[in-house]
Amino acid sequence: MKDKIHPNYDSVTVKCACGNSFETKSTLKSLKLDICSACHPFFTGKDRMLDTEGRVEKFQKRFAKTAGKTVAKKPKTKVKAKIVKKKMAKEKGVFTTAPKKADYRAAKTAEKKEAKK
Repeated sequence: MKDKIHPNYDSVTVKCACGNSFETKSTLKSLKLDICSACHPFFTGKDRMLDTEGRVEKFQKRFAKTAGKTVAKKPKTKVKAKIVKKKMAKEKGVFTTAPKKADYRAAKTAEKKEAKK
C-alpha cells in the first residue's frame, strides 16, 4: 500500500441514542447512532415508536411551498428539438427513423423480380 494516502483506522466508541455504547474500528473520529442492536425492534422483539427524523414536518414544509399544486417539469431543450424535427419530417413526408426489416425484405424481393425479367 502507498504511504500517506489512506485514512487512519482507529478504535472508536459508538454511542446510541438509547444510551448504549460499544467500541469498534472506523476511519471516522466519532460515531453517533439513532438506533442500535440493543434497541432495534428486530433484535429486541419489542415494538417501539421510532423517530422518523421529522419526515412529516419536512413533507408539510414542501407541500406548503407549492400550496398543494404540483409543479410540472419543463422538458429539456434537446427533447423539444427532436419532437419538432419529427413533426416537420412527417409534414414533409420524410421519415427520420430507419426502415423496418419488412421494408428491407420487400425491397430485396422487388430487386430479385426485376433481375429475373
